[in-house]
Amino acid sequence: MVAIEVTDLTKRYGEVIGVDSLSFSVEEGEVFGFLGPNGAGKTTTIRTLLGLLSPTDGTARVLGADVRDEAALIEAKRRIGYLPADLGFDEGLTGKRVLDHHASIKGDARRTELLELFDPPLERVIREYSTGNERMLGIVQAFMHDPELVIMDEPTSGLDPLKQERFHEFIRAERERGTTVFFSSHVLSEVRQVCDRVGILREGRLVALEDVETLLNRGGKRVQVRLVGETSPEKFVTEGMVDVEPIAGGLQFTYTGEYNALLDYLADHDVLDIDIGEPPLEDVFMHYYGDGFERESESATPKTEALDA
Repeated sequence: MVAIEVTDLTKRYGEVIGVDSLSFSVEEGEVFGFLGPNGAGKTTTIRTLLGLLSPTDGTARVLGADVRDEAALIEAKRRIGYLPADLGFDEGLTGKRVLDHHASIKGDARRTELLELFDPPLERVIREYSTGNERMLGIVQAFMHDPELVIMDEPTSGLDPLKQERFHEFIRAERERGTTVFFSSHVLSEVRQVCDRVGILREGRLVALEDVETLLNRGGKRVQVRLVGETSPEKFVTEGMVDVEPIAGGLQFTYTGEYNALLDYLADHDVLDIDIGEPPLEDVFMHYYGDGFERESESATPKTEALDA
């Protein structure tokens, strides 16, 4: 069964394109990562899926409801949890009052369970919350009515590493329960942690749609080799090696060729030690974004960022 089906979805703001002809689907029970740097169009897509923005062209179906059909989407949203990037809680309310309000609208069957995992200070007013505490309150409200589908925009923003890992463990458990999770992120480590498949967005267009294992394999393997004697990168490089650079006592590189060919090549050298592992996800993303990836991740252009906030 399909939880989300997007068909040629386009959203324009005048002459500026927020998202352009997106088509993809998310299966029930899947954890799907919607990835790209800030300003790529992730939030625009999410807000359109939830009916907060109207598509310019194309459409999408969420839990069977067409996003252009307001009545059907309102009914479907009873079974959806939503964690926006900007939580927008009333700063004069306590955390308890915020949860009480959401419970009155959609229920809170899992509220106690979730508060044991994510422990925001419920008796304090929101204006006294840290960013992390506010995010944890948002996670509780998104899941407490036991939705079939949860849509989240940068869900770990503001969480410390321990709370991030707790959240990742929770999402893995939710997948086992059959909950469908769709979340946007530019935190690449989250991909390996929790996602089944990913869509990669660049400037409003989908540039890749694949499972995580395939995504990682596209990046080849990161190899560190230590050799007897000194060897320069220029003399050592062979077919399939990229980004060759020196390290203490040897060289490191990304290898994108056949592994048997690499082993045959290394057999002609006096190898002291070798380590072969997955490349950093940042290196995989360079395939899609080039040298501008780090810059784009840190700050979007003002025009696009304003549209995607």
